[in-house]
Amino acid sequence: MFLTQKRCSRTFPGLLLGCILALVPFLRASAQNDTVLIAPDIKKQTFPFARKDSLELLLDVYSRPGFPPGRPCVIFVFGGGFMAGSRDKVAYNPYFNALVDSQYVVVSISYRLGLKGGGKLSALNLKPLKNAINLAVEDLYDATNWVLQHTGELGIDPGKIILSGSSAGAVTVLQAEYEKRNGGKIAGVLPADFQYAGVVSFSGAILRFDGGLKYRTPPAPTMLFHGTEDQLVFYNKKRFLNKGFYGSNHIASVFRKSGYPYYMFRVEGMGHEISETPMRGQLREIMGFLNDFVMEKKPYMIDETFKDPTQKRTFLMNSKDVYK
Repeated sequence: MFLTQKRCSRTFPGLLLGCILALVPFLRASAQNDTVLIAPDIKKQTFPFARKDSLELLLDVYSRPGFPPGRPCVIFVFGGGFMAGSRDKVAYNPYFNALVDSQYVVVSISYRLGLKGGGKLSALNLKPLKNAINLAVEDLYDATNWVLQHTGELGIDPGKIILSGSSAGAVTVLQAEYEKRNGGKIAGVLPADFQYAGVVSFSGAILRFDGGLKYRTPPAPTMLFHGTEDQLVFYNKKRFLNKGFYGSNHIASVFRKSGYPYYMFRVEGMGHEISETPMRGQLREIMGFLNDFVMEKKPYMIDETFKDPTQKRTFLMNSKDVYK
């Protein structure tokens, strides 16, 4: 099934450098004052899952007592430009509540912030960014292994582990899935027969140094949210020589051409707000994707453009604003 409501295309100004420098903490300019709390009947437990560079990494497990065994699990990675952020930011609570209400176990993780304290980046010096992404992916893989080692106690089906992330966290989960499907060396810490069951990305992208974006084995069903005016994580793509930063619109085109199941939800006229707003406003679509694409394995391809004329931009920063 292929559903198209509307197609949008946009050419963004600037080189890849503008995109790279734009991976900055969303927290610094968030205008959203969320007050939704975790539901009182949801149990939250905190566990250490790794120690890296003398830093103890923690994860929070959200579930409801009485869940039947063999539940699906969503591992969530927070945003913050690889410089800041929190695994229990209040803005994520509506999403966590909705997932637990649908009998998903939620695991929200910490990870090393590879750009904390700043890092001088340029189109010819992407090593700090690449290292930051790799650190986050390594920590996500460690958290995944922890979950796999505790599926019995947590009541999780190891074949139904889904990734989700916001902004830098979305970059991390898309990168982690890409490395695993392509047999990347970094993914060697995971069991050879393990694959993620799905991905839900809020304003993410994939960084590659090999001149293109191609999956060696078919990827997991993926849901991609992105604002068409996003100036922090590019909606489409930018390439400089063999280095490329591939946003949601380009990832969706790769899925479409290859016949991989995906759900592209672009929000016309909006920017980096979409790294968080769907966790309140598009919960029905997310739960539908998880049920249809991941649980029931329907091979759908949905390409949707959403526009709300009453919705206003609240995040107007760009790379020049951040690095002035």
